[in-house]
Amino acid sequence: MKKATYFSLLFFIISNAIFAQSIDETFSQKKMKKDFEIFKKIRLSANSGLYKHRTKQEIDSIYNWADKQIYQSSTYREFYNIICQLTDFEGSLHNDTGLPKKLNQSLKNEKSGYFPYPIKWIYGKWIINYEKGEIPLGAEIISINDKEIKNIIKKLYKYYTTDGVNKTGKTIGINRNFSKYYRLNYGAEDSFKVTYKEHNSNQIQFATLKDVSYATYFKKFDDRYSKSFDKLDYVSSDKVQEKYSFRKINKQTGILTINTFLIGNNADDPKHKTYVRFLDSIFSNINVNKIRNLIVDVRHNGGGTDPNDLVTYSYLTQRNFSENKQAWISFNKIPYVRYIESKIPSFLRFLGVGKYNKWFQKEFYMEKEKGFYQGPLSEDHKIRKPKTQAFKGKIYLLISPRVASAGSLFAAMVTGNENSVVIGEEAMGGYYGHNGHTPMTYILPKSNIETTFSIVNLEQDVPKKESQIHHRGIIPDYEVNQTYGDYLNQEDTQMDFVLELIKKNMKI
Repeated sequence: MKKATYFSLLFFIISNAIFAQSIDETFSQKKMKKDFEIFKKIRLSANSGLYKHRTKQEIDSIYNWADKQIYQSSTYREFYNIICQLTDFEGSLHNDTGLPKKLNQSLKNEKSGYFPYPIKWIYGKWIINYEKGEIPLGAEIISINDKEIKNIIKKLYKYYTTDGVNKTGKTIGINRNFSKYYRLNYGAEDSFKVTYKEHNSNQIQFATLKDVSYATYFKKFDDRYSKSFDKLDYVSSDKVQEKYSFRKINKQTGILTINTFLIGNNADDPKHKTYVRFLDSIFSNINVNKIRNLIVDVRHNGGGTDPNDLVTYSYLTQRNFSENKQAWISFNKIPYVRYIESKIPSFLRFLGVGKYNKWFQKEFYMEKEKGFYQGPLSEDHKIRKPKTQAFKGKIYLLISPRVASAGSLFAAMVTGNENSVVIGEEAMGGYYGHNGHTPMTYILPKSNIETTFSIVNLEQDVPKKESQIHHRGIIPDYEVNQTYGDYLNQEDTQMDFVLELIKKNMKI
């Protein structure tokens, strides 16, 4: 009995020690330096996108900054923020920096320290996106704890990666995770002194808000005012109920909505085949009914799987095309295998990595100056032809900051069409290229921080356009943001705009 009590007590102490871990605990500079050097070596050897959006001088400069920053840091949270800054600076929406599971769970268990309300970027202002709080719905935030909101937001950009130097896409992450990001950057705070202005008022007002728990904040986010309008931006692709749809507005106009390209795992998947039959049916119907205007709405499309994006484009183009013009990786054998995320012990990983190396060597067999390139016979370079029933009328493409990965590849190709006009906000995904396809995750040994990036550097098969800028997201021909009034009324500013534009063009 005494032995059982002893082991129960020991288990209780160990369990509490584990779950008492905090990102605010001391973390030695020696450990930081060790992980920093490993992180740098991994990026230089495995990440083909390291210099895609940044020059060597810029990358060297930020690594010098990080090296100096370590000697001014003393906590785990500070080191995590350094790694996040490095990850974000590269400019790939497929980059990610994650806390180890225990620390992530520790954050979720925190009972205090969090800003209480969700916020949202509306028409150039950060506003309160909660109806039942101490600050009125829609009030513009000026500062929090004597820090201007614009400076706070800049500090939080590093937690949500986008392609190139795109900033609009970061609002997607901040809209949802503002309180969490604030806590990661500034630490837990027990109160928040907020200065704000109500809509159509120049009077500065003040409120002191009590902190809340992690769980309470996300419960309030789930109860946000804008949920009925933006819920698809925050549903994982595999849980989207209505993945695609089509409806006619009138005799000459239809709307094709594609909320995700996660429609089956590959070309042989029954879900993909069902989608192809859907496309074949609606485009046959479009041709029979002589629809002249097609609105293609991908505003909530954060990506998915091939070949859904490519098949869809084949119904919207008159040209031959391929998935990309070129694609390459920076190695022919996976480097630093001992740090790869795996359940296999590090000393045994060499036994299993061989088949992956053989695949990389077969797929990326052309060695050039930058790295190892796909050959002309790759499936990604396959010449695809437009469908016989491909749409020949006017395409009105609706995009938003949420559009990413396969969603932005598709949107970029449609944007390149001569018969397309693009409406909405700059996408987080780039027009000319991105790093994608194959993600790899490494675990830094001292901190257990997870760092993920996609290893294939892609040049997309799109024409050069003056309106599209390198190192940015896809840029619309008509920039249209939801107005404050439409936010309050939960109305679709962008859809209203495109319908009016079609009416105007039909009269010409």
